[in-house]
Amino acid sequence: MTDDAVYELAQVNIARLKAPLDSPQLKDFVDALDPVNASADAADGFVWRLQSEGGDATDIPVFGDSWLIVNLTVWRDTNALTAFMYQGQHREMLARRREWFDRLAEAATALWWVPAGHRPTVAEAESRLLHLRTHGPTPYAFTLRTSYPAGVSEPVLGEVPEGLGCSR
Repeated sequence: MTDDAVYELAQVNIARLKAPLDSPQLKDFVDALDPVNASADAADGFVWRLQSEGGDATDIPVFGDSWLIVNLTVWRDTNALTAFMYQGQHREMLARRREWFDRLAEAATALWWVPAGHRPTVAEAESRLLHLRTHGPTPYAFTLRTSYPAGVSEPVLGEVPEGLGCSR
């Protein structure tokens, strides 16, 4: 059995809203959520995404900050994730992200390999993001620019500061 069949790629990204989700400033973003999520669900290599009963994850807390929203997904591999990210309506949303979200000083996206069938939690995603911020890319938490092959990974030993939310 190959690593590709044993592991899947988890991805988290967070964003700090510039305005409330029900504001006119975020209307285009909110209106695009359902179609973009539907295109992700149908994308080649898509496995799973975190969602509440509302069908998205905008009301799921992350880092205890009500201005942060989280996107947590699992994909077959980095190629599948990249193919989805830079095509269609998702690409259009990426181009407009500065209209809706503040630029964050810290890393806002982390990737890591999970055993096939595992569904990561928000707490796990927060931990991986904090690890990436503290140690930079490692097999435990990495980026698309600096990725690692599928496999079991352990965190780098040392302290990961608690409660590192996102500063503006």
